[in-house]
Amino acid sequence: MAINDLLNTLEGVKKTGANDWIARCSAHADKRASLTITEKDDGRVLIHCFAGCGAAEVLAACGLDFDALYPPKINGDSAKPIRRPWNPNSLLKIMAFEASVVALEALRISNGHATTPEDKQRMLLAHQRLQKAVGLIHG
Repeated sequence: MAINDLLNTLEGVKKTGANDWIARCSAHADKRASLTITEKDDGRVLIHCFAGCGAAEVLAACGLDFDALYPPKINGDSAKPIRRPWNPNSLLKIMAFEASVVALEALRISNGHATTPEDKQRMLLAHQRLQKAVGLIHG
């Protein structure tokens, strides 16, 4: 599937780099763009929703399946995909976003606002994502 087929199912698509886009996530009521889309050199498409929607949820909301994220196989193509290292720019963006989520909640707490169970769950998710990012960096 071509990247354009996926992009055409999304709303608010903006190009942010040579092979990068941001759009509103179809899997939740997205008021601002929270879905990043990246087309890799080998034709694979990576998607990430900063609100926490999984790839399967996003694809289902677009009426697509996981095959949409991979280039079509050529008959007899049995070569294993090349595993590339993590992208430091994407990793920094994710870490910056999660740090912002934590900082905003800390500000709310310091201003005397009560922490809801949903807020606590989101903070745990931010912690997990930051820990995973640190693990990628330190291998």
